[in-house]
Amino acid sequence: MWLLIAFPIGIISALYPRSMLDKGLMAFVLIGVSAHPVWLGLSFSYLLGYRAHAFPIAGYCDFVYDRGSSVNQCGGPRFWAYHMILPWFTFALLFAAFYARMIRATVLETMDEDYVRTARAKGAGEWRVLRKHVLRNALLPVVAMLSMDMVVISLTGVIFIETVYQLPGLGTTLYQALTTSDMPIIVGVVLVISFAVTITNMLADIAYCFLDPRLSLRGPRPQRSWGLGRLRPRARTGITETAAEG
Repeated sequence: MWLLIAFPIGIISALYPRSMLDKGLMAFVLIGVSAHPVWLGLSFSYLLGYRAHAFPIAGYCDFVYDRGSSVNQCGGPRFWAYHMILPWFTFALLFAAFYARMIRATVLETMDEDYVRTARAKGAGEWRVLRKHVLRNALLPVVAMLSMDMVVISLTGVIFIETVYQLPGLGTTLYQALTTSDMPIIVGVVLVISFAVTITNMLADIAYCFLDPRLSLRGPRPQRSWGLGRLRPRARTGITETAAEG
């Protein structure tokens, strides 16, 4: 969700630099990243949950509905996502500012490249230039930043958000295990996070191959000798070389 917030803000801010729209969008994401996650969670719970009755204030629903469970009376993907929207949005605002500024800087830098001006000179539309030439090259630093920040993103603010919304997540479980020195739980949480980081880095490497045309999953292609090299006649062996071979 933070990428869904950061990409439109970063791209729009890069297309209209130093404008009131750019300053307003940057101020919005900077307010989100500067605020404490407890304050953000309590504010969203009060405004959108208690006052507007648009989302549940707290609680959790299982992804799969269990009729025999006495703990969670609700379940299913729809109710699970409905209870997780406010925690997702609170978590997303903590990191949307970093990625929005990164996307804005890379898009602005890429739009000044020679190949972008060449594409515009050839008559390509603005949307085609942005989609084919600018975004593919501007996404490479963002993918690298996402793969490196996965550990920080997995743990930063999670304990506060789960406490505010009363969610039985990994952050609360890890905090309780650390206070009681429960080593099996600590090792299990660390293994889960390590596995997620490994999968994310692997997906980032695969994404590089699709974004950067210079890279390929199949490796370098063999060069074919087309042209005069194939049509050149084969050199004849001299008399001296024939005698030496004999």
